[in-house]
Amino acid sequence: MIQPLRLSLALVLLWGTAARAGPAPGERIERTRAVTVASGPAEPLPEVHVSGDMPTVLFFRAPIQKKTLTFDESRIRVLDAGELSVIVQAVTDLREGERHELGVFFADGRVPARAAFVLVTDPSEVDIRIDVHRPEPLAEPCPNAAQPRVPLPEDFVLLGYVDEVGVSVVPIKDAEVESRGLSLLLGHLYRATGWALVSLKIGNHLTQPRWTPREATFTGTRGPSFQARLVVEGEGMIKPGAAGRVIAVVDMTKLTADTVLMLELRGDDGRSLRVPNVRFPKAVMEGAQ
Repeated sequence: MIQPLRLSLALVLLWGTAARAGPAPGERIERTRAVTVASGPAEPLPEVHVSGDMPTVLFFRAPIQKKTLTFDESRIRVLDAGELSVIVQAVTDLREGERHELGVFFADGRVPARAAFVLVTDPSEVDIRIDVHRPEPLAEPCPNAAQPRVPLPEDFVLLGYVDEVGVSVVPIKDAEVESRGLSLLLGHLYRATGWALVSLKIGNHLTQPRWTPREATFTGTRGPSFQARLVVEGEGMIKPGAAGRVIAVVDMTKLTADTVLMLELRGDDGRSLRVPNVRFPKAVMEGAQ
């Protein structure tokens, strides 16, 4: 048994072939054309010319929700509806000035969300196929502000991050720190006037879930704790079996030479990594005092 949609399409193609031979006197011209749906309520709906003796096929470029079809069943018949097409026909030729709306929602959630048409009867032509298009999305406006440039070495001097005291860097010794699948592979301490940071390369064991650091805290043995700014290189997390760089930065105007700190990194899965005996370089600290 031939399915209704295939049968209707076959009839449309058959009628289209006959139409190419030219209409007989008094017959309507059969047309195939494209229309663009309205992008908003302020725009007029596209007209589709229907008749009582010829079906009209509407082809959509995006899936539709056929259960959302709305039309006047007393004057319009829907012969078939599929994922990408609707076949309609007037019960009889619509009278002059008679207009009926047919609407359906798209299934992809994009805008415009609904396609709507005004069905009318034209005495001289009928649409046998309508290719339905959506309006092209508006191009995003160009940003007024210029894109930020890559920082240059002179910027650090001009901003005061590096002065005549300079920057001192020392490696973290005996970096054999491990906790719940997290391990410290490599670390360096940086210190200059007014700031200090710790750069760590941390590995995440293959059997553990991804680790996303959320907080970094420096705790001194002889003073208060310092909440640090946390920077995670790349995607912001360390995948199982991978390693990533984590940087903890603290703004400090003074650090005494005997300051011993513990750095704690806490992740969103409850896992944390503690790095004890963090000592920033003495030469810079003494020169900054």
